[in-house]
Amino acid sequence: MTFQEQIQQGIPNQLPSIKPYDPQINHAPKRKDILTEEEKKLALKNALRYFDPKFHAELLTEFREELEKYGRIYMYRFRPDYEMKSRSISEYPGKSEQSKSIMLMIQNNLDYAVAQHPHELITYGGNGAVFQNWAQYLLTMKYLSEMTDDQTLTMYSGHPMGLFPSHKEAPRVVVTNGMVIPNYSKPDDWEKMNALGVSQYGQMTAGSYMYIGPQGIVHGTTITVLNAFRKIKKEPKGGLFITSGLGGMSGAQPKAGNIAGCITVCAEVNPKITKIRHEQKWIDEIHENLDELVERVRKAQENKETVSLAYLGNVVEVWEKFDKENLHIDIGSDQTSLHNPWAGGYYPVGIPFEEANKMMAENPDLFKEKVQESLRRHAAAINKHTEKGTYFFDYGNAFLLEASRAGADVMSENPTLGREFKYPSYVQDIMGPMCFDFGFGPFRWVCASGKPEDLQKTDEIACEVLEEIMKNSPIEIQQQMQDNITWIKGAQENKLVVGSQARILYADAEGRMKIAEAFNKAIKNGEIGPVVLGRDHHDVSGTDSPYRETSNIYDGSRFTADMAIQNVIGDSFRGATWVSIHNGGGVGWGEVINGGFGMLLDGSDDADRRLKSMLFWDVNNGISRRSWARNEGAVFAIKRAMEIEPNLKVTLPNLVDEDLF
Repeated sequence: MTFQEQIQQGIPNQLPSIKPYDPQINHAPKRKDILTEEEKKLALKNALRYFDPKFHAELLTEFREELEKYGRIYMYRFRPDYEMKSRSISEYPGKSEQSKSIMLMIQNNLDYAVAQHPHELITYGGNGAVFQNWAQYLLTMKYLSEMTDDQTLTMYSGHPMGLFPSHKEAPRVVVTNGMVIPNYSKPDDWEKMNALGVSQYGQMTAGSYMYIGPQGIVHGTTITVLNAFRKIKKEPKGGLFITSGLGGMSGAQPKAGNIAGCITVCAEVNPKITKIRHEQKWIDEIHENLDELVERVRKAQENKETVSLAYLGNVVEVWEKFDKENLHIDIGSDQTSLHNPWAGGYYPVGIPFEEANKMMAENPDLFKEKVQESLRRHAAAINKHTEKGTYFFDYGNAFLLEASRAGADVMSENPTLGREFKYPSYVQDIMGPMCFDFGFGPFRWVCASGKPEDLQKTDEIACEVLEEIMKNSPIEIQQQMQDNITWIKGAQENKLVVGSQARILYADAEGRMKIAEAFNKAIKNGEIGPVVLGRDHHDVSGTDSPYRETSNIYDGSRFTADMAIQNVIGDSFRGATWVSIHNGGGVGWGEVINGGFGMLLDGSDDADRRLKSMLFWDVNNGISRRSWARNEGAVFAIKRAMEIEPNLKVTLPNLVDEDLF
């Protein structure tokens, strides 16, 4: 069968042969045994409902074995035989160009070079899933190959509920992930519902088909590291940045450190992913001996090198060793998947990697105890460094939250509303006031032709647009503009593409609209092929997350999620090709609501109209909320937006004189 025929087939009429477990692939850890015997029976019935009853007896044995062995039913047998990667949009079967663009993005999320655990359909973050099982993937791709522009596919946590009649102005796909009743948002609730096959953790861009490999987080981390050094009034050259995590998105940290120009030490316990990042040239060197690492860092500091060093081991050991050796750390953070602390997101110090994986599955209570013990040690070591002048920030991975729950010394001595921790979230100190409040966030695009020359052309177009805008930009956003012009000029040189021909930069509404308009014009003129627009959910408007994206909101509304919900509803009727809304993402199940979109530019007048309507709303929804919270930069930005667009009328806050109190 051809690739197109396999897509159109969906779930096959005959059972494919069993596929051997491939030990060369980076697999998800075994999930803990959380279901009762009756619930396991229910999980099996839920899985078998995808298949003709004549196959149930054979599949029952197989699926029961998967559930016992891995804690989930992945349906490995049904993995497609074709190579999993994004292709040119022209290679996909279908009646709708929009649906073809979605198939392209789904396959990119599951590309072996992109996905963290591709055989378990997990893109990043340890549990950020595109689908729960391979039957869902096959059925979804079949639906997309059949849909017209008068239908919408509804996705319930990875399950394609079906094609419903709609109209060409509606989104082609509406995605929800993990949208459970609020009282059922504890980590074990996710474990149970995911094991039953009824809900999933979509992370952010994993479950919304908009992940572009580590490039997105490379850019965000580069901006963060540059601004962190600006905060301590030090040049990155020769400065030392300590962090941890090389799997999934965290693997981008050393590359970002190199682009920023500092010395980066990033610890990772998983040998396989450490080797992969070295082969991908995202890290320069691997070290396994702490004494040798100390000596190497001292040499790099003396020579003011730009270099990234991976330590194959636990980061707690690095913090403690550097304190003992009195090695000065300029800035520090952590990007382990602490939104998922008990299932592989964070590993305890002093326990070998494989032994920890075994403990996680077979003795979860002891594993949790050891993780919390490590968090206390981790925080204690960080505290010693900050007393010597290190600037530490939480990188939005729930490090401070989980450390506090473990009883670590991370709480502020003088807590104020929204500032309960000893250290700030990077959004509180950096991304919020410097970027999000002014409307700058992670705008991204994918060249659907798959041609590198199209990406190069879009880079040139984006750079020209930004340079033209900057000529008349107010002083308040000159730094943001320059950082992104510098970024886009070096994008080709830094070889950031993994998977699809994609790019990211931080832009405000004006920048996004003008760049998208220029792309659409180039498509119309035949200069480039179609382009898929999107963004990270980690943006101005997309996410309500009290310990990250909205951590610099101080009017008491940090724990509300109106902004994210309004965002995805507004995007859906203003022209998005697909929209998504998720529970969880970055900081954990029950801790955040986040949404995103995708939009196909095809050179048409329709696309031109849609991009202007949707992108303006997608950014200014968040600026208006941030302005109402009395954020100074956002008040400036929304006033400017109202001057540009007469149909925009936003309620502005009246500031209260503190002396009245």
